[in-house]
Amino acid sequence: MKKIEAIIKPFRLDDVRSALMEIGINGMTATEVKGFGRQKGHTELYRGAEYVVDFLPKIKLEIVVADEQVDAVLDAIIKSAHSGKIGDGKIFVYPVERAVRIRTGEENEDAL
Repeated sequence: MKKIEAIIKPFRLDDVRSALMEIGINGMTATEVKGFGRQKGHTELYRGAEYVVDFLPKIKLEIVVADEQVDAVLDAIIKSAHSGKIGDGKIFVYPVERAVRIRTGEENEDAL
């Protein structure tokens, strides 16, 4: 099993969720986060004063899937989150040693 973490622009969440549902991904966790990479933030004007917004709002998706689903999930996220502009995000893939569904006690792929 693998855990996929994707950092995407907030307005892309619905597109990414739809693309994942189309390939049979039924569950994920979405968290509002703030961060920056090459995008570096931007300058805003508030009440006549200029200030720098260093951390930009993003969405972090966390999805645990069977090994054979990883490529399909990555493709779906990339295609639906891509705009070609800086700040589209990043995807990280981690190994998952064990998963347990609390309600039933099912483990690993059965728990997904």
